[in-house]
Amino acid sequence: MNSTLLNHESQSLQISANQPVIAIHQLNHYFGEGQLKKQVLYDINLEISAGEIVIMTGPSGSGKTTLLTLIGGLRSAQIGSLKIIGKELCGASQEQLVQARRKTGYIFQAHNLHRSLTALQNVQMGLELHRKVSRTEMRDRATKMLELVGLEKRINYYPDDLSGGQKQRVAIARALVSQPQIVLADEPTAALDSKSGREVVNLMQKLAKEQSCTILLVTHDNRILDIADRIVDMEDGKLTSDS
Repeated sequence: MNSTLLNHESQSLQISANQPVIAIHQLNHYFGEGQLKKQVLYDINLEISAGEIVIMTGPSGSGKTTLLTLIGGLRSAQIGSLKIIGKELCGASQEQLVQARRKTGYIFQAHNLHRSLTALQNVQMGLELHRKVSRTEMRDRATKMLELVGLEKRINYYPDDLSGGQKQRVAIARALVSQPQIVLADEPTAALDSKSGREVVNLMQKLAKEQSCTILLVTHDNRILDIADRIVDMEDGKLTSDS
């Protein structure tokens, strides 16, 4: 799983041990313009250290996914401060957002696999932003990740031929194949039964710990709260507790 390129990138992005990997201060965010402008995040303050597993809970529409997408560089933060591994993303350019996405692995609620691609090809997409990684290395790394998530016999299967739990394992492999410093997961167990959901989060926890990365996981699933080092609650666009 080692890569000279990615290890070099990782070393260049290291921050001091006492500096949080995710540092959010007085973050506010709006959707829409003019009379349709609506505030969705209010004065968010949150710091997450390297290696922590943090679960964010709260009712639907409370702003959890919006905050996750801002942290992941999927959209630009507007007002306040949002630093990822020491880099400010508030008001970031598209290139700066791309750089942020190279540091994170993102697991979507509905796994977001491409139906026309095999499991192997879907996982290889997790390396597309790392342009200097060769196609051969992409294939090798993706194959090894699928082996680690127990899908070595399914690498050439298409998503429609996989179970829900297997699809989510492919999504986890895709998120972790680039050895990110941060893993963001949006309701990763929402479409899974209890057994598959537990297997998925245990796998995330195991692989993330092995790769020394930080996890921020959004969920409504009270059955998986025990994997967290901390639990933060969000309601109406505000963080209401941090325990």
